[in-house]
Amino acid sequence: MSRKRLRSGFTTGTAAAAATKAALKALVTSADPRSVRIDFLTEGRVSIPVHSLERLSTETAVATVIKDAGDDPDVTHRAEIGARVTLSPASRADEETLILTIRGGQGVGRVTKPGLEMPPGEAAINPGPRLMIRQAVEQVLGRDAKPAAIDVEIFVPQGEALARNTLNARLGIVGGLSILGTTGIVKPLSHEAYTATIRSALSVARAAERDTVVMTTGRRSERFSQALFPEWHEEQFIQIGDYFQFALAAAAEMGVRRIILAVFFGKAVKMAMGVPHTHAAKSELLLDRLAQWTADVTGRPQLVEAVRQANTARHAFELLNGKYPEVIGRVGQQIVRHAGIFAEGKPAVRSLIFDYEGDVIFDSSH
Repeated sequence: MSRKRLRSGFTTGTAAAAATKAALKALVTSADPRSVRIDFLTEGRVSIPVHSLERLSTETAVATVIKDAGDDPDVTHRAEIGARVTLSPASRADEETLILTIRGGQGVGRVTKPGLEMPPGEAAINPGPRLMIRQAVEQVLGRDAKPAAIDVEIFVPQGEALARNTLNARLGIVGGLSILGTTGIVKPLSHEAYTATIRSALSVARAAERDTVVMTTGRRSERFSQALFPEWHEEQFIQIGDYFQFALAAAAEMGVRRIILAVFFGKAVKMAMGVPHTHAAKSELLLDRLAQWTADVTGRPQLVEAVRQANTARHAFELLNGKYPEVIGRVGQQIVRHAGIFAEGKPAVRSLIFDYEGDVIFDSSH
């Protein structure tokens, strides 16, 4: 059976550039483009349908497009992204043909913390999208364009609501979404958005002079960690999902000095195996390795086989918890070992393993 080929999409930055190009075309050519072509920042281009277009005056037009993330899971998939473009003659003598201002409007977040690609106070429209918007404007105006001043306001009508499903507030982006994209194209399951979020979270923590971070794999383990360290600052807690190796390497690169990995038992076993991306670990391999550690520590063949035949890691945990803490301890120690390898020995690593009620059952610092 052949696997379905996953469909690529485009970023919010590409969508913003397309909306800008459509609105500016309407002002310059008096035409109503049904679609616009946008060049990616690497190679290739995409034709994007225009969702809506309205001329508000001879100088201002508003256009929107619908963001298409392809087959990549994305909170902004099918979001409406627009641009309000005002074109006027250059108001001052300037050597540049084009004076371009890019602003954030409704539903576009504003940066409030240092450490991100844009400084505090600026709209969360990253450098890649800003470059794509400029390129789109230059393509419409052409090489022989007269000096002009162009104001571009990017907006996302549902941006503030959509942002509640992201980590923007944690990163210090308030009031809406970020306009993102380093290449312009979204490759299915490329994980680029998640790794970029991890890197941004680490950057915010370092900019706030936090040299210790707590890495969790999701919201529940993070909630338990925040209860465990109530005096710590929000930016010190970083959700890394399945990106074990990436997160450790990025933290080391950015100068983080201490890392606490706080996870549930299933993820703990995968990390203890040294799996770089923990989603990829197969359950039978996970249970085989756990059975091997159980044999090494307990020497109990019947228990070893029960662990090997367990339905899930949680089932195996129920067999071990409370009776064989040394096996769980072996898992926690192996997490520290592999984390040290991925971080090249730079940060000090501490591992915490939670039971499923949120109690710490292993702490490598004890």
